[in-house]
Amino acid sequence: MGEFKVDPIDTNFSLKERIYSSLKQAITQMNIYEEGVNLRLDERQLSDQLATSRTPIREALARLEQEGLVRIVPRKGVYIVRKTKAEIMEMIILWAALESMAARLVTQRATDSEIAALRTIFSTFQDGQVQAHIDEYSDANIRFHQSIVEMSRCKLLVETADNIFMHIRGIRARTISESDRATQSIIDHIHIIETLEKRDADAAERLVRDHALNLAEHVAKTVTYLE
Repeated sequence: MGEFKVDPIDTNFSLKERIYSSLKQAITQMNIYEEGVNLRLDERQLSDQLATSRTPIREALARLEQEGLVRIVPRKGVYIVRKTKAEIMEMIILWAALESMAARLVTQRATDSEIAALRTIFSTFQDGQVQAHIDEYSDANIRFHQSIVEMSRCKLLVETADNIFMHIRGIRARTISESDRATQSIIDHIHIIETLEKRDADAAERLVRDHALNLAEHVAKTVTYLE
């Protein structure tokens, strides 16, 4: 998750657009909050990976800087931007608002089979298997929350959530193994699924919001690496 991996360039776009899209995709797919992750981008290495000159790469990086994804430091290099603790706290609050409304919409719009599919995400983590397979559970945890947002069938809500998803995903992955959060997480998820199955919009909205705000509380109390 923490590795910067550039995919081959799609030949259907102009060179500048292809380079920009490839770099952006690589950045957003990383877990930039992983311990020990390398946030520095090497222009020469990117030039080799993309098989192009450094000029269009610099143009793409300048565009990514305008979007807040990277920071260009003169004479030092280019760095992927991690959010501050205060910014992460605000993002979690926004996510809580978005996902809780998504849960309400899920009770109204999702099919029974779609809601039932949420249970299959955690079918392999019963009987105390969460901690034993924490990396796999972390991925399942992220799929669960992303699924609720997508099942809302609200395009603007999904797009807004997607803008902060890389940061929420990274923080969830970094913190899921702390303070027995994984065990409580799966309990919360099962309760959320039960309210969705009952089409109980108020309960689903409340449980999802509280679950996200519990993450915010954990970050506020324990996270020091973003100060």
